[in-house]
Amino acid sequence: MARAAVTPSSAQQPPAPRALPFVVFSAGAGSLATEICASRLLAPYFGNTTVVWANVIGLILIYLSVGYWVGGRFADRHPHPRVLGGILLVAAVAISVLPFIAHPFLQLALQGFSALSIGVVAGSFFATLLLFSVPVSMLGMVSPFAVRLAVRDVRTAGSVAGRLSSLATIGAIAGTFAPALVLIPAIGTQRTLLCASFLVCIAAVPLLPRRAPLVALVVAALMLIPPAAVKSVAGAVLERETQYQYVQVVDAPDGRTALRLDDGIADQSVYRSNTVLTGGEWDMPLVVPPLLDHPMRRALIIGNAGGTMARALVHEYPGVRIDGVEPDPEVTAIGREVMGMAQVAGLRVIDGDGRAFLATTSQRYDLIIVDAYRQAYVPFWLVTQQFFALAREHLAAGGALAFNLARVPGDDRLATAVSGTLATVFADVRVWPALSFNELVVGFDRAPSATELHDRLATLPTELRVLIPLVSSQLRAVTATADPLTDDHAPVEWLTDRALLEEIAAGGRFSEDLLPTHP
Repeated sequence: MARAAVTPSSAQQPPAPRALPFVVFSAGAGSLATEICASRLLAPYFGNTTVVWANVIGLILIYLSVGYWVGGRFADRHPHPRVLGGILLVAAVAISVLPFIAHPFLQLALQGFSALSIGVVAGSFFATLLLFSVPVSMLGMVSPFAVRLAVRDVRTAGSVAGRLSSLATIGAIAGTFAPALVLIPAIGTQRTLLCASFLVCIAAVPLLPRRAPLVALVVAALMLIPPAAVKSVAGAVLERETQYQYVQVVDAPDGRTALRLDDGIADQSVYRSNTVLTGGEWDMPLVVPPLLDHPMRRALIIGNAGGTMARALVHEYPGVRIDGVEPDPEVTAIGREVMGMAQVAGLRVIDGDGRAFLATTSQRYDLIIVDAYRQAYVPFWLVTQQFFALAREHLAAGGALAFNLARVPGDDRLATAVSGTLATVFADVRVWPALSFNELVVGFDRAPSATELHDRLATLPTELRVLIPLVSSQLRAVTATADPLTDDHAPVEWLTDRALLEEIAAGGRFSEDLLPTHP
């Protein structure tokens, strides 16, 4: 008589819990929600670049791999629902404490940035990521353990494993989109992590009906704790976690109000109530309008942020109409709230990406200014040959494109690549190395002669004429590169990271005044 194909220990194995589909769904959702929140916890200190994401994703995958391997072996030795319930509760507790115990490590990172210590920064970065090893590894154990409990007949093992794996993946999808699109913008990172912990606790209730509800109640109580400041910085007056990033506004000792994003290496906008001039990189494009073939009537600013540049343009060149493109509506709201942007006449703000806006509008501009950064990095799609060609198509005849390009003293590789690429598209490209860490790259639709440039500079507004000797002596022409940046290959982050790390190691400083300002 034929013998039924069963698993080796099916006679002693307890019945498979009906809640297993919900268990694997919750574990998948919890692991990806934790990953999304990990990037949000790190962003105010380390940024949100490809390098940071690569570390987060890579280490999370390592933790999951460890969990899969350990979970499978553990399930073979202890195939009982109560053990799976215990794994879920340990993971839930580990997730719930993350936002509270990660703060000291992140503050250490902030001190490392202040001291320009690469060792402290790198150490705190990986120490913070190490905190996620326990919850993610435990959640990785759930799927193989659930499969072990669910399989009763080897002839259906494939379908059981496939069904549970599919549910775990669906949970991971929910754990990706719900935090990113709904929970973090609505309730913040701390409470989003607690929601993930609560979901995992609920999944453990059918497996541990006495202990899991108590842990779930404790996690729910933790949600009543008001979130502390995400990033404690002297002078901070406002901070928000938006759908896109972390935003902080700081009152600096010199009397200016500064808007900073994510790691805050650089100010994205500054505001002084008694002057439109900043003394910094926002003043550089103000020298360009007189260099055009005709008076500037309409301008586009890609990277409007808090409106610093738009405010200065309108003041120095009355009557100009400005379209400012800013991806994050919350940044625009903060600019109107605390940085005087609401009083900028003729400014229209468009929510979105600058390149996408240019690709969908028929409007032409006399001047296009690009001042778009994510931390220290310019988006690569705004420095390619294809983007510059698109921008030139939207210039009025005789117009210009002005690019605020961050650089590091002594390292001109990125500046050379960007300006050389611009020169493959525009008739004439000039570079003004105005500051140690910023230079202005200008592409003219029509090539002006040296005499024309000199004569036009003489018509600068009164407040800016102090810059005439600097621009006249430092402005230099650029030739086209034979290896332009393209949409397919533009290693902007690699070039920037290399330059920044070398400068930090050398103990450099990250600010310098272009124009005198009066507090």
